[in-house]
Amino acid sequence: MVIRLERIEKKLDHMMKQCGDIVPWYSPDGIYRECREDFWVSGFWPGMLWIMYDLTGKESYRKKAWDWDVRIGSLFLKQSNLHHDVGFQFLTTAVLKYKITGDQDAYRMGLRAADFLAGRFNPAGRFIRAWNQEKTGWAIIDTMMNVSLLFWAADETGDPRFAHIATAHAETVLKHFMRGDGSVHHIVTFDPKTGEMTGALKGQGYAEMSSWSRGQAWAIYGMANVYRYTGDKRFLDAAKRAAQYFWMNLGEKKIPSWDFRAPGQEKERWDSSAGAIAASGMLVIAEQDELEGLLYQKCAETLIDSLTEYCTELEKTDYQGILLHGTGNKPAEEQVDVALIYGDFFYLEALAKLEGWKRRVF
Repeated sequence: MVIRLERIEKKLDHMMKQCGDIVPWYSPDGIYRECREDFWVSGFWPGMLWIMYDLTGKESYRKKAWDWDVRIGSLFLKQSNLHHDVGFQFLTTAVLKYKITGDQDAYRMGLRAADFLAGRFNPAGRFIRAWNQEKTGWAIIDTMMNVSLLFWAADETGDPRFAHIATAHAETVLKHFMRGDGSVHHIVTFDPKTGEMTGALKGQGYAEMSSWSRGQAWAIYGMANVYRYTGDKRFLDAAKRAAQYFWMNLGEKKIPSWDFRAPGQEKERWDSSAGAIAASGMLVIAEQDELEGLLYQKCAETLIDSLTEYCTELEKTDYQGILLHGTGNKPAEEQVDVALIYGDFFYLEALAKLEGWKRRVF
């Protein structure tokens, strides 16, 4: 099934008018609910606008996206809940803005975010701390996507310390998060003083040893990115193992359930966002692997085709949201069977790559 970006463009034009200046999060009924500016999803909507500006050159996208890095970056100057997910927030805003326009204020904002992320590194356990409050020894699989901010900062400044931290965290994920079959934990806990691993938690998965599909997708994409930046084959092999596990656990329609090990898979809710993230990550593998790249390219195309057939809403211009049937947090029964702004983002990003877009966000 072929989906052309012109249809996405038409939908985004309407969403720009409908969403106004809110931070979109999830849409259960065609209206995107708003969230805080310091919430982890706040960069995805402006990231979509920057991608479309880069693809089309339409001034309306640039104008709407321009101030988002300043808006989110102002949170560094006051009490906020910024944490390990600043990569999601600033790679999609400040860094992408700088890559496209050369804006020096955006460049400095991206480096400010990288400094903040590097400051969360625990050298005893060799991990980047997740969240805030009392969770001083927690690390999560999601951070594999955020370390791209550190690799970018290392490349831009020539300071290898950023890359050292990113690589050390990725090595910890290899050692403590990834299981022998290619599946991954969502949360791993450490003694923050000694660095010793103390356990694993289910997080947003069904159970401690289950397989949360969005976490699996973060592992695919994140490990592929680390290989792209380092050339260390351990990370490409890890990305491929995670991708093979993901693919082998898909059902007939090739849409991932929210957890691959939750009982009664045929009745479980889908998470379309996991499918979009995994597809975009597999395209990174395809770019990097000369021997098996075509295989991962085909898998990514199949995922996007399935998402397009079963999960998109592109015709209703009064419906906010592109990719339906996402699941945010099933154990908490929150954002179940909805459009998710990060699902929209990664679906658009994967489509753009398939259309030949060469710039990279992560």
